[in-house]
Amino acid sequence: SHHALAMSHATPESVLGDFSGVEFQHFDTTSTFFQRNEEYWVRTDNAEGDLQEFPVAYTFGFEPLQQYLIEFPGGRLQTLPIAWDDRASEEGGQRWFHIYPDEAITSDDQLHWTGREQNWNYMCAECHSTNLAKNYDPARDSYDTTWSEINVGCEACHGPASNHVAQAESGRFNSRFGLVTDLDDTGRAVWEMNVETGIAARSELRMRPPLQPEACGRCHSRRSVTSEDYTYGKSLLDTHSPVLLDERLYFPDGQIREEVYVYGSFLQSRMYQAGVSCSDCHEPHSGRLRTGSEPNDICATCHLPTRFANTGHHNHPEETVGCVDCHMPSRDFMVIDGRRDHSFRLPRPDLTIATGSPNACNQCHVDESADWALTAVQDWYGEAANDHYGFAIHAAQTGAENGNELLIRTITDISTPGIARGTALSTFQAPYSQQVGTLIQTSLADADPFVRIGALRALSRLQPEWQVRLGAPLLTDSLLMVRIEAARILSPHRGAISGQYGLAFTAAEHELTDAMNATGERPETRAMLANIHADAGDFVSAERELQTALRLEPRAVGARVNLADLYRRLNRDDEAEVLLRDGFGSGPGDANLHHSLGLLLVRQGQQEEGLLELRRAVDSQDDNARYLYVYAVALNSLGQLDAAINLLSSGRDRFPADFDVQWALATMLRDRGDHAEAIKVADNLARRFPGIQPVQDLLDSLK
Repeated sequence: SHHALAMSHATPESVLGDFSGVEFQHFDTTSTFFQRNEEYWVRTDNAEGDLQEFPVAYTFGFEPLQQYLIEFPGGRLQTLPIAWDDRASEEGGQRWFHIYPDEAITSDDQLHWTGREQNWNYMCAECHSTNLAKNYDPARDSYDTTWSEINVGCEACHGPASNHVAQAESGRFNSRFGLVTDLDDTGRAVWEMNVETGIAARSELRMRPPLQPEACGRCHSRRSVTSEDYTYGKSLLDTHSPVLLDERLYFPDGQIREEVYVYGSFLQSRMYQAGVSCSDCHEPHSGRLRTGSEPNDICATCHLPTRFANTGHHNHPEETVGCVDCHMPSRDFMVIDGRRDHSFRLPRPDLTIATGSPNACNQCHVDESADWALTAVQDWYGEAANDHYGFAIHAAQTGAENGNELLIRTITDISTPGIARGTALSTFQAPYSQQVGTLIQTSLADADPFVRIGALRALSRLQPEWQVRLGAPLLTDSLLMVRIEAARILSPHRGAISGQYGLAFTAAEHELTDAMNATGERPETRAMLANIHADAGDFVSAERELQTALRLEPRAVGARVNLADLYRRLNRDDEAEVLLRDGFGSGPGDANLHHSLGLLLVRQGQQEEGLLELRRAVDSQDDNARYLYVYAVALNSLGQLDAAINLLSSGRDRFPADFDVQWALATMLRDRGDHAEAIKVADNLARRFPGIQPVQDLLDSLK
């Protein structure tokens, strides 16, 4: 199986690529693959941009591509960006290719193969070997990574198997065969075909959450590690933090956008809700589909072909389309690795038109428009009978006027997948109406953990006293991901946590810091740890963590800005100014540095230079509403009302749903006496943020 081939020592048996002295050109770098003394070597650009010869230590993956790992000092393994295309020649394979084919990744780029973002120990190791211990040493910024098996073996899924072996040798097995956990999600159930609907159903209801998606999701999900001690048989959320339907990773309707693997998609599916588990389709030990290489055959085990695999259902000529073409569209990652979306959705061209999400129809009919596809679908099947959470998530992301209305409808619809409801909650923008506040409070007690996570993130935008009152009970949640999310949100307000939740916060905070230390080699993690220390008043530790973050990555703008802000709090403004100025030109993020420096200078009384820096932030990143708002407020506070109004007016249409921009514009127009224009802006606020009393009071005062 591919699991057994996930990683291997570089040997003639494992290496698939052509190391016969072939050259590969990528922009200005010519790499050469060759053999020496029965070892495999590559000559390519090093961390300084010079050509250097590196021995290949390990192969990584098998099909449809294979990558290669190079050993570096400090126990690091780095992934070469040039991979071998293992497909047949007639399919375009048997060649070297670059995983960033259209980008010149130079040695000073954060994505260069010798850097932190291409490090195997952090990025890949847990999922390609068995019983892996990363063993990162923060003091030396080095690894001593170990594994029990170099590839993915039996114990990677079943846990330690010494009892299993002992029972096998004795010839006497117990009900779980001596294994740590029973991954059987079937039990006594069978799939019984309903000849009227043509769809099979479980013969008995599933009485507990399925174990296989949680076990497989350890690697087949986009997530971060929250515990270095993996617990077999428990929820994935007890050891990892899977992402919600983040707009950088998923399209608004929940389809895969970036490499998110399977877990988040499968949780959205009607298959998951119906009781389908991973091994209903996939043979877990071979990794193949249970019915062979043709994916549509596995669909036929639960969906009668006589009803669904015909023109009457799909309205295409026989044998020209299959189930997965319409219901599991594929998207390529790593250039050539096609991954099918496991949300098993209906093609919805109407969602494409409304949200920009792709649809399976236009994936094949690339020369036709989404309007054309929608007309065809409606002619065949009629209009879509129900709403979709994609409309709500897109409305929230774009600031549409009906965003809150759609979000509320999505969150209160219990047929909506929990991961989508949690995402909807997390997209609410403050200030909240009483209706939204009540919905957040209710959602904090929801049975689905993703809903509780989304509710906590929405709660973080409420007043501190409400965060403490409503969030403290989740410090004792049954799942680690929820507890540490609650601890993170409540950390700045720890002084207000008392009584029964004081000890709970202390325990959850320890879990939160342990979770962060599990990825302690990351500069962003050190910056988050610094925030926790600062919340606790331990500014010495906060400074140490932020300095560590900058030592690990001098281009870490967030850590630089946070350290400068810490210096400001400690009345060390001169150090803060030097720190911010030193960061200019080191990488993306200069706008944030200009913004922070501008605020610092204004506070120091250097208004003219401070305004110049705030202006530079706006000019450098004109899609950032916060920069524009702060610059306008600074102009107004220094008596430049007209300039502030002109600036806010320029952002009025670009940021129609940003409360601060619109509120500042309305109040400044009022102050200048332009009541008619102020009313227009305030009316927009009232539509987008219904039920907010200060907005209504402003309108009443203007009319």
